[in-house]
Amino acid sequence: MSAQPEITQRDLRNRSKEIMDAVQQGKSFTVTRDGHQIGELIPLRRRRRFVSRAEFTAMSRSAPDISIDAFRADQDATTDHNADDPYAR
Repeated sequence: MSAQPEITQRDLRNRSKEIMDAVQQGKSFTVTRDGHQIGELIPLRRRRRFVSRAEFTAMSRSAPDISIDAFRADQDATTDHNADDPYAR
């Protein structure tokens, strides 16, 4: 049995505004058809846009060190050095 409430395909069709409002408020549903679970209706995760300076500093402290030489080698390996210059005349 699922932890979230089950709704039938018909309920989803007939009560779509009510159900979508609930999803927007963070509620999840399992959708069924003919008694079989066919999918989940879940809210999207919201990405935070602002990170405080203190939080950024804390995250930066635990970030792995970057090898400049390895980074440059990766860039060189993936760059097409023979690419045509679109501005060459």
